[in-house]
Amino acid sequence: MPRTIWLDDERLFTWDQTRLPFEAIVIELAGAADCAHAISSMQVRGAPLIGAVGAYGLAFALREDDSDAGLSAARATLLATRPTAVNLRWALDRVAVAVAELPRAERAARAWREAAAICDEDVACNLSIGRHAAALLAPLRRGADPLRILTHCNAGRIATVDHGTALAAVYALADAGVPVHVWVDETRPRNQGAGLTAWELRERSIAHTVIVDNAGGLLMRQGLVDAVIVGCDRVAANGDVANKVGTYLKALAARDNGLPFYVACPVSTIDAQCRSGDAIAIEQRSPREVTHVAGRAPDGSLVEVQITPDGSPALNPAFDVTPARLVTALITEHGGVAASSEAIRGLRPAGAQA
Repeated sequence: MPRTIWLDDERLFTWDQTRLPFEAIVIELAGAADCAHAISSMQVRGAPLIGAVGAYGLAFALREDDSDAGLSAARATLLATRPTAVNLRWALDRVAVAVAELPRAERAARAWREAAAICDEDVACNLSIGRHAAALLAPLRRGADPLRILTHCNAGRIATVDHGTALAAVYALADAGVPVHVWVDETRPRNQGAGLTAWELRERSIAHTVIVDNAGGLLMRQGLVDAVIVGCDRVAANGDVANKVGTYLKALAARDNGLPFYVACPVSTIDAQCRSGDAIAIEQRSPREVTHVAGRAPDGSLVEVQITPDGSPALNPAFDVTPARLVTALITEHGGVAASSEAIRGLRPAGAQA
């Protein structure tokens, strides 16, 4: 497969992730509005990929209006699409800074190059994360059994430009010949684990089993899990981690069972402006994602069915916050670091200027 987002003769394409795992549909992002819609509708999702698409969205916008006002308005529109993932703000700011002092006629082309650079750097960054994470995980294997890893949501290649973050570790282990088995949380309500993580692992012929979100603690108590590794959407300056709702419960269960809980994330996910997880805005999504479930009918058609009684209200926070004290280590492109303000202070994205 190509990268999750790619160019073909200056045209931008990606996969429509709302159609996976049953249909692999390629869509074109033909302008800033398409990029914004793809992010808000979750046709693209995953913090690094959201940042990359946002960067291209800003480049598209500058082709239509390269004024300071146009730049500011487009940045605000794109930033509002998903409030929790800090990579979006980071990528938009990076593009905006790159073009701010340029003549207006040069801005769009420069923004386009910056978006492409963000994508290239993400690929290299994630490859490095995978190698560092694999080095930490491999020694946890018990005897002849495969290394048993539990993950939540999708932090794989399709959540990034390529390789993934948490799943980059799994791919690196598999490439090194380490037998591995992945417990895949379904990740309600949008089922990114059951739909996307399982799809990725099947594509790579990596052993895995889908489980309901509430089964992880039991498996840990039964000694069937060696480590937990997840991605994330934002890390606060003190090491608190925002990730898909349900992550906090996995961290609690891991701590209770003496298991390592790793968070794989590029340094661009660390938000130095956010003092703690209490300051992270938690995205509230449509209650319909809770009251209805999408799937494939026996005739092969994709359908949506209601699972709650008429009139029952639903609450749908998309993320939760795991306190830094429950995180064994953050695994960045620079290696593993403690989830603390002292350890992460001064970390810079790979390739960033000092």
